[in-house]
Amino acid sequence: MPAQITQADIKVLQDIANRIRIHSVTSTSACNSGHPTSCSSIAEILSVLFFNTMRYKISAPKDSSSDRFVLSKGHAAPALYAAWAEAGLFPVADLQNLRKLGSDLEGHPTPRLNFIDVGTGSLGQGLSIACGMAYVGKNFDKASYRVYCLVGDGESAEGSIWESLHFATYYKLDNLCVIFDVNRLGQSEPTSLGHDIDTYRKRLEAFGFNVVAVDGHDVEELVKAFHVGCNTKGKPTAIIAKTFKGKNFPKIEDLENWHGKPLGDQADRVLQHLKSLVKNSGPLQIHPQKPLTDDAPVVDISNIKLSSPPSYKMGDSIATRVAYGTALVKLAQSNPRVIALDGDMKNSTYSEALKKFDPTRYIECFIAEQNLVGVAIGATCRDRTVAFVSTFATFLTRAYDQIRMGAISQTNVNFCGSHCGVSIGEDGPSQMGLEDIAMFRTIPGSTVFYPADAVSTERAVELAANTKGVTFIRTNRPTTAVIYPNNHVFQVGKANVVKKSNNDQLLVIGGGVTLQEAISAANELAKAGVGVRVLDLFTVKPIDKEGIIKNAKECGGRILVVEDHYYEGGIGEAVIAAVAEERNIAVKHVAVPKVPRSGSPTALLDYYGLNSKHIIKYVQEAMKL
Repeated sequence: MPAQITQADIKVLQDIANRIRIHSVTSTSACNSGHPTSCSSIAEILSVLFFNTMRYKISAPKDSSSDRFVLSKGHAAPALYAAWAEAGLFPVADLQNLRKLGSDLEGHPTPRLNFIDVGTGSLGQGLSIACGMAYVGKNFDKASYRVYCLVGDGESAEGSIWESLHFATYYKLDNLCVIFDVNRLGQSEPTSLGHDIDTYRKRLEAFGFNVVAVDGHDVEELVKAFHVGCNTKGKPTAIIAKTFKGKNFPKIEDLENWHGKPLGDQADRVLQHLKSLVKNSGPLQIHPQKPLTDDAPVVDISNIKLSSPPSYKMGDSIATRVAYGTALVKLAQSNPRVIALDGDMKNSTYSEALKKFDPTRYIECFIAEQNLVGVAIGATCRDRTVAFVSTFATFLTRAYDQIRMGAISQTNVNFCGSHCGVSIGEDGPSQMGLEDIAMFRTIPGSTVFYPADAVSTERAVELAANTKGVTFIRTNRPTTAVIYPNNHVFQVGKANVVKKSNNDQLLVIGGGVTLQEAISAANELAKAGVGVRVLDLFTVKPIDKEGIIKNAKECGGRILVVEDHYYEGGIGEAVIAAVAEERNIAVKHVAVPKVPRSGSPTALLDYYGLNSKHIIKYVQEAMKL
């Protein structure tokens, strides 16, 4: 990309910007919805990026060596679609299908489109994703591609943006360029800073960015600013673009109350003006782009196996969180693209095991869980890494929006939440993951693992690495006994009977510590001649519906579910849903009924009725029915 640009090219880039505006108006008018004024403020930015600065292949939009672009302000999607159409990726006429059922040109970008890496639209998330992509490009791919992220000034009020800015400078991501579209207006009123460019500059410089402020509608200034960014080493670049919402829309530009509205009866007048600004309506004539460097390595992340099978003794006590760390190392030994990310909890989640094995494959994201999740989504998009994200299960609730957007992005991020339930003990309710199963069950296409011991934990980690979509592994703080032989074969969606007899009268289903308590209770009841079968779901989602129904019928149609989770959304409700259409099956559900208190793990399990003593009582009561 040249530092200087000819007057002829300036005119072409300005024409492209106005053509992007025209397409944004016509496409939003065709569906009678959308954000044409938000599109208009970024038209020159997209024109310069796509037709002067970025290196990419039209024939392969997701080529691994191409520069990447993330539109964090996803509501300006029509402008992005227009840029790709003008670049020749698909016919301009297709833009008229915007937001229509059956069209992949949805209201906000999703990876259903071959030129979109991640879904955006829930504001404040694109920059963390771009950070993850840039981190991979700089440290794993060691490739030449750059990552560009366009952030709206309204969404810069999100704390997640500032988490990401800190991450970018801490790791010196000089292959990252973030563009702030400072168009002054939010949805319902002006933004808090308006056009106070100096304050934006001071804040970004304080975070350690190379900052360039420009007139966001001056293509020559934009060309030079991007050139500066490309040649800045040791720190990321932030371009503050002063723009106007509805730029070149007469009687609409820079006015309030035009957010998220098609232009309606103003459209024809605005279009007539925009068309008068286009000097050349024919084929684009612009100098060829700088060719990309084809230096991103070929990556194979398929069929990843543990480097060695589990090696535990039956009856040994080991926390499943410890086995999680062991499994991470074994996977990393098998594939160089297995990485771990954590939020300063690595010595509690045991992700530190991977850091000790290979520090280059561990990313510390510190106590910034929203950015933690976004970075992982960016790291895994385009199948560049297999990422495992860990922290306390309860802290992942802070990043629920990022996780649900990850599902929209078709991400394959694997999550591990440790310190679940009241069984963590004295730390109290703020640290207890009691909503985590419910949260991850609601994520479309997710897989929820709840391993009972060290053997099943290692296999859950292995299966997660090869499972599409969001996965969640729930691990315990307390030690639990090894109940499976090392050669046991585990399957997603397949429950395992861990205790049975010839006269089982009730089926008990638990998870983690409560499964262990159920086994103890069954052993005691057996001494009294009462047969109790114990079932380990292994995956709460997908749940083994057939296995539950079969075993329940063999146990007289009685099921007892005991779980270290709130009643809502956990194992119990999953089991109840699985048997809902079956006659003659009754389910008793025991869970944590209210916000718990501090105490020792054993005291808390007893207080909330989750230990073997109480399970025995529940079974005896059920036998009377």
